Amino acid sequence: MAWEWIAKGILLGLSIAAPLGPISILCIKKTLNSGFKTGLCCGLGAATADSVYGSIAGFGLSSLTAHLVDHKTVLQALGGLFICYLGINSLLVPPRKRTVESDTKTNSVKSYVVTLLLTLSNPMTIIFFLGVFSASGVLLSHSSSNMPFLVGGVFLGSTLWWIFLTGSTALFRNNMTFGSSKQHLFNKLSGLVMLSFGVIALIQSLDLRRFF
Repeated sequence: MAWEWIAKGILLGLSIAAPLGPISILCIKKTLNSGFKTGLCCGLGAATADSVYGSIAGFGLSSLTAHLVDHKTVLQALGGLFICYLGINSLLVPPRKRTVESDTKTNSVKSYVVTLLLTLSNPMTIIFFLGVFSASGVLLSHSSSNMPFLVGGVFLGSTLWWIFLTGSTALFRNNMTFGSSKQHLFNKLSGLVMLSFGVIALIQSLDLRRFF
């Protein structure tokens, strides 16, 4: 039944979104600096990318999958460089004074696009979906009509996680960012974490190029 495929997709979406990574740090930072709406849009970009890769794997678009995997080294290197840029920017740029108008449509759209592109820079997500779908028998079954429900569940599960993360952050936003000193400290710490993730991605891309 459709609800069963949606439930499976929700679990998949949660399992992909929940682990701590650069997107999580970025969403927390966006929520603290610009508010819940901007932070949530940041997460929705990642949820959209997860759904795109889930669709590619689920609908058997093998040629596109092979093309993306063939270029995984370049994509991962570009993603790593951009994460390093975000980390350095967070370290060097002083925190802006928070205003009631900081949660704007422009900030929300920009945050959505940034996380969408960052998540798409990791095509190995397709391999994850292929492995899960194969193990569960989805790709071998004759239930392709249920695939949209599964992919929709992936988006919903990922979105639920980002609502939880950004909502929790927004609840404590006033206390966590009270005073410029706390905001400055958080920017430094998040910048270091982002820079670390970026360097790791670059190192992994070099290893991939060596062995593939």
